[in-house]
Amino acid sequence: MLNFFEIVVLTFFALLPISNPFSTVPLYLSLTRGHTREWSNQQALKACFFMAGILLVFLWSGAVIIEFFGISIPAIRVAGGIIIMRVGFSMLSPKDNSQEITAEAKKESKTKADIAFTPLAMPSLSGPGSISVVISMAAGSDDLPGYFAISAGILLVVFVAWLAMKGAPLISKALGVTGLDALTRIMGFILICIAFQFVFDGLGGYLASERFMEPILKAISL
Repeated sequence: MLNFFEIVVLTFFALLPISNPFSTVPLYLSLTRGHTREWSNQQALKACFFMAGILLVFLWSGAVIIEFFGISIPAIRVAGGIIIMRVGFSMLSPKDNSQEITAEAKKESKTKADIAFTPLAMPSLSGPGSISVVISMAAGSDDLPGYFAISAGILLVVFVAWLAMKGAPLISKALGVTGLDALTRIMGFILICIAFQFVFDGLGGYLASERFMEPILKAISL
């Protein structure tokens, strides 16, 4: 059984590559261009609050969602792994993150008084991939301390996202387009490795389950 600190670290490194706050830097700079620094920082902070809220809600309600739809834990892990894998492969050939948002959405964001929830928090920082990771982590936890540890890992990623957006001008200047591109590719590779582990764990859990083994054992006993 993993201890509290190990679960926090595991959650942090599982969620950070797919949330990838550093890839949000170009989008954040694009949407806040022409606004005051105070307003931009306020939007970054609000986006992080929304990000934390979205992920924590799915974490603590994950068990209810799984039970309501009758989804098995192995199925959650395999599905989550496939989603994460798709995101990881797309990150190996990264594009400008702002291109993921439609031209209409970007135009609307320029005239909106608030861009924190969309497109910053959703879908950039806490999209389907991040949500699938959180639900998969929830599926693998069977006690309250485990949920608190996962929550702590989520909040650490949120803190990194806040630092990334607050320091976006410096990060963009220091790393440049090439540096951000390389960082995204590295995150993508790590994400693919995590995705395969999710899939293997899910398949292993199914193959070891009674649902899979019972017909085989009955056939052998006949």
